[in-house]
Amino acid sequence: MDEPLILVCQNVGIQFGSFKAVDGCSFAVNRGSITGLIGPNGAGKTTLFNLIAGAHRTTTGKINYEGSEITSLPPNERFHKGLVRTFQIPHEFHRLTVLENLMVVSPGQPGEEIFNNWFHPFRVASFEERTRKRAWEALEFLELTHVAHERAGRLSGGQKKLLELGRTIMTDAKLVLLDEPAAGINRTLLRKLEDKILYLNRERGYTFILVEHDMEMIEKLCEPVICMAEGKVLIQGTFGQVRADPRVLEAYLGERQAPK
Repeated sequence: MDEPLILVCQNVGIQFGSFKAVDGCSFAVNRGSITGLIGPNGAGKTTLFNLIAGAHRTTTGKINYEGSEITSLPPNERFHKGLVRTFQIPHEFHRLTVLENLMVVSPGQPGEEIFNNWFHPFRVASFEERTRKRAWEALEFLELTHVAHERAGRLSGGQKKLLELGRTIMTDAKLVLLDEPAAGINRTLLRKLEDKILYLNRERGYTFILVEHDMEMIEKLCEPVICMAEGKVLIQGTFGQVRADPRVLEAYLGERQAPK
């Protein structure tokens, strides 16, 4: 039977000089959930993502993923275990086509080794053809086939966010860290992005942690919701519970609410 918790952070923190960017955060993420991570600017949300993905090393605490500790694992090993992240500003290969951006992400490509290109060309060609087929299927799912051969750098902001999501599909991700997917895109593409996230969660079993300032998106997609402020976890609960907590209002508005 699968472990119900896919991620557990215990007293996780990182300090830059005397500044504690993330300060003793502890929480767990259920497999198959969409967890919202909210908080004012500077709360430490993206830094926490960097710790989970391995871009930064923790100063304190430990991180367990799928029942094993990954605190000291480098980012590439976490990636190959199915822990994938996206970025608020998309990191596409802007000179490659949209189709090529998806194909290049697929792990374990034999063509990456010179030996295979010399002595196993048919194996390389066969893998590339399967990868091309998977990439095209991802583009159909994302409704991006009409820009498949465009350079990725020419896409709109919303299309780049969809492409970022498509790259996670090419990795067979298990846990996806989405960093502000709604930032800079129009409402039409945002609704489409929400639908794709829900489909991947419900039909393919992806688990998501979603950093987002768009509360409408958080309310629609996420349960539970975690609120951070000043590097710490304030509360974890349903959207309604978090929204009603006076500490959350204080964190966003910078003023303490008088008791009723």
